[in-house]
Amino acid sequence: MTPLEKVNSMKMPFAELKGVTFTEAEKDRVVARMLVRPDLCTLNHTIHGGALMALADSVGAAATVINLPEDARGTTTIESKTNFIGGAKEGTTVIATATPVHRGRRTQVWQTRLETEEGKLLALVTQTQMVLRRRHNAPKSGKSRGFNAF
Repeated sequence: MTPLEKVNSMKMPFAELKGVTFTEAEKDRVVARMLVRPDLCTLNHTIHGGALMALADSVGAAATVINLPEDARGTTTIESKTNFIGGAKEGTTVIATATPVHRGRRTQVWQTRLETEEGKLLALVTQTQMVLRRRHNAPKSGKSRGFNAF
């Protein structure tokens, strides 16, 4: 299975709700698109900052998943920082491109650049993902304990 097939096979209900479509996925880069719909906007038909942050979170999490070590059972976001640069109007397509900053045994750090199709920078997000490990005697059920893990 290719990394893009793996990402597209994951059940990510919140990403689906936002209308996120993954278009590229490799170990060093994950790209997704999201249309700015009216329900993702604030005043003046401009995308809500939380929608941008949520898009970046989904893309960074997907990037982490395709980079997880064999003994991992998932990931969860433990820190996220967003620099908002500009806005996007309803009807605009936002492109999110995540690239790695750090991929360690316990954490991964991803930087996601959010832009319009024309290349206008909207936001820059840096997030830290914790790698969730299986306990040696725990079943491989994939269920987490207290984390919203993939």
